[in-house]
Amino acid sequence: MAKQLSVSPLTASLLASRGITSLDDAEMFLGGSLDALHDPYLLLGMDKAVPRIRQAVEQGEHILIYGDYDADGVSSTSLMIFFMRHLKASFDIYIPHRSNEGYGLHNHALDWAHQQGVSLIITVDTGISAVEQIAYANALGIDVIVTDHHEAPEVLPEAYALINPKQPGCPYPFKGLAGVGVAYKLAQAILGEPPVEWTEIVAIGTIADLMPLTGENRILVSRGLESMRRTSFPGIRALMEVSGIAMGSVTATNVAFGMAPRINASGRLDHAGSAVALLTSDDADEAQRLSHALDELNKERQQVVESIVEEALGQLQHKCTDGSVPDVIVLAGEGWNVGVVGIVASKILERYYRPVIILGIDPETGMCKGSARSIPGLDIYEALTSCKDLMDHYGGHPSAAGMSLHKDQLQAFEEALNRFAAAAMTEEDYIPVTAADGEWKLSDVPLDVIDEIEMLAPFGMANPVPKLIFRGTRLVETRKMGKDGKHLKLVVRQDGARMEAVAFGRGDLADVLEEGMTLDILAEVSVNEWNGSRKPQLMLQDMRIVGPQVFDLRDAKEPWRLVQQIYDRISPHMRLDRKQIAAVFNPRLESSPKLHLNDCTLWVYDKNAGISAYNDAAHTYDADQITTLFMIHVPDSADQLDTLLATFKNLSNLFLLHSGRNQAEKLTVPSRDQFKLLYVLLMRMAAEPIREKEALLRLSQQSSATLRMVSMMMDVFEELSFIERRDGHIVVIPKPPKRELSSSAHFSALGSLAEMEQHLLYAGTSQCTSWMISRLEGAS
Repeated sequence: MAKQLSVSPLTASLLASRGITSLDDAEMFLGGSLDALHDPYLLLGMDKAVPRIRQAVEQGEHILIYGDYDADGVSSTSLMIFFMRHLKASFDIYIPHRSNEGYGLHNHALDWAHQQGVSLIITVDTGISAVEQIAYANALGIDVIVTDHHEAPEVLPEAYALINPKQPGCPYPFKGLAGVGVAYKLAQAILGEPPVEWTEIVAIGTIADLMPLTGENRILVSRGLESMRRTSFPGIRALMEVSGIAMGSVTATNVAFGMAPRINASGRLDHAGSAVALLTSDDADEAQRLSHALDELNKERQQVVESIVEEALGQLQHKCTDGSVPDVIVLAGEGWNVGVVGIVASKILERYYRPVIILGIDPETGMCKGSARSIPGLDIYEALTSCKDLMDHYGGHPSAAGMSLHKDQLQAFEEALNRFAAAAMTEEDYIPVTAADGEWKLSDVPLDVIDEIEMLAPFGMANPVPKLIFRGTRLVETRKMGKDGKHLKLVVRQDGARMEAVAFGRGDLADVLEEGMTLDILAEVSVNEWNGSRKPQLMLQDMRIVGPQVFDLRDAKEPWRLVQQIYDRISPHMRLDRKQIAAVFNPRLESSPKLHLNDCTLWVYDKNAGISAYNDAAHTYDADQITTLFMIHVPDSADQLDTLLATFKNLSNLFLLHSGRNQAEKLTVPSRDQFKLLYVLLMRMAAEPIREKEALLRLSQQSSATLRMVSMMMDVFEELSFIERRDGHIVVIPKPPKRELSSSAHFSALGSLAEMEQHLLYAGTSQCTSWMISRLEGAS
């Protein structure tokens, strides 16, 4: 394929991984036009809907467009407004209020429509499940044409016409249309070729509703984005401006993260009608006013979300007193805005990688409305079905759902879901997995290849932005950037190729990265354009540090407080559980730790055992689980250090927080000449027994060794029977046996201790960390 298309092996590989395996498929994927769209009359029900709409227009019937409050519903309603205007039809629109009315058709809205003289209702992005409501409309003498894209229930409504590619028996080849896509097909059936600019509306709804950007959706979204770059719609122009999107370079990502949240904010906090008014406005001043109003609503929505997230996390911490997080997180609060609980659930899932349900409680009625977000390991719809008797209503998909229940059922609801999850899920289900597009070298992504990859855009569901793995890169440079150092910028090198890498919102990681370390990187590739120059750039998605890390934080003034700060900073990035963290300290120097992380494992140095467990967590959790160790004090001996590293076999992070020793206590690796000099000095002053304190002081002065060093050298002499210690005095043995220094255990211990302290207490950062890494890796 690389040869046939004259593209790089990387681009050809990306096409193949997306199921594009022939030249014809590739040409359609890369250059499909509106001419390639399927015949709209292949949609079941279209043949009935078209003549009914034509009849209504010709006879001047009053038509009601009934939509939904999310971005797809807003887009669908907006598209139908343009369609009705084009037909010069008499029409009205109705979108239910999310909080006051809820999703779907409502009988009171049908009564209102009847009073307005409506004889035909066209639903968009809703209606496929409205069996009772459509029966009621029929009784009122109103015909209903349903256009929808949601999963069809077992019992379908008796509408005048049902148009939904997912309904049983529908031969339409592409099942992934958004609600706005189905509405567009209706317009296409009547008009033949709808105005090209309408694809802009289709693109917004399709992207916002997370529909797969394959098949017809890819064609419609590509054409819509192309048109949007020179849009004539005042509303879209104003929306892009307030979202900070350069009109000439708008992408699916811009729509998803810039425009869609602002459209959705209207339905979440107010009424979706304001977003419809914006998209369909033909007045630039009105569009400016409406777009700024939506922007303010979105800012308010962000604040509401942050407030609920903070409250929810506090609730969760209170629940998890033993440090373990439930299999399914269920949190509920009075006054939590039900319009944003799905966003809150997503944010908490992102942090804990658990299925999450967030519910808002109505304080007057006690009713709870909530949203669920799940991980691949748990079908949340199936989990809800297992306890359906506890809920008034529920519905959804494997990854997202909604429900309502009374607060009296909350505890039973949470327990039932956790029982189901415990039986259905394994440990591996709780490990986040990111799909990547293979392992490549930095040299594989020069500018021309990155430009080539853009041919695969628009990126979105079922056609994600390529994520590439680069193994064994060397970190050359690290720095924080942006306001308050919020973002991270790296420079990495691999086999002579050098490239910048950026991670937004991860500035804190600069504190735990050190130049020279080896990184495996997961990244998206992009082009950094600045002052007319273009160069390749990596957008970091994740990274792994190859080999253990040692962090030099020696002489920390408040080491226990620093432990807490480090945990708070790194645990979200590293998904650390407290049972993976240990701290070790010397009980002689500190009687009890000043640590709030009471459920992390605490250990103490032990003269006999090397180290021993200090708290219940240390007795409970397997030491093999420990990946991060905080060393509050230096071991008393090299043997203790060896025992420490042997106990925690899987350490990947070691934080050194101990204080340096006073130079007056410094040890040096002893030499034979030092012992010879000390022995000669001792012989001169100790013809008679001499008080040990006096001898040590004089020997220290005459040999330039510290008191501590001299005292430990005395231990060696005593072991070798060169001296005896009697009642606080030193007695020199006149004719000691001949014994090698190397035969003394104290001599070996002194040498090992001096070497350890030289590196841990007195060496610079590079020498200290390198020595500890060599010990962690098992080097002698």
